[in-house]
Amino acid sequence: MSPRIGPGTRRDIGVLAWGLARLAGRVTGTGPPAIFSTLGRTRGLFWGWLHFAGRLMPGGTLPRRESELVILRVADRTGSDYEWRHHELLARRAGLGDAEIARVRTGPDAPEWSDRDRLLLRVADELIASDDLSDGTWADVRREFDERTAIELLLLVGHYRMLATTLHVLRVPPDR
Repeated sequence: MSPRIGPGTRRDIGVLAWGLARLAGRVTGTGPPAIFSTLGRTRGLFWGWLHFAGRLMPGGTLPRRESELVILRVADRTGSDYEWRHHELLARRAGLGDAEIARVRTGPDAPEWSDRDRLLLRVADELIASDDLSDGTWADVRREFDERTAIELLLLVGHYRMLATTLHVLRVPPDR
């Protein structure tokens, strides 16, 4: 399937976004991420999105390993091949092993998860299924996380769900 809106050129996205895409590609060991050169077409919106996304991950209060665990689960549940492939690499760098990454697809019922990991996966599943959390899950979230982190967790799932939808509709292919 070809992209509905392809990655932009330096002229399409501006010299700063173009340079950032190239730098990000070097860091991840891929070509320039298509997400940057596609969303970069929005110019100012791209920079606002990038700031917001960066405050969630890697700049959030959740440890990076846990953020990547949640992002992978969202990618799996939404069928976002782009996000799965991109964050599979980042998850390894954040300390998730190959067995854990594969187990994300099994979900929170896999017995090997810690209680906290199981809760994070359950939150992602419930939010994607119903745009809500059961009272029991919310009580568990509040026992485990402070107010700020609880809100951030909801935003993290919502953000990556939105991103998965955008990437899917635009048919952005996974990076090389």
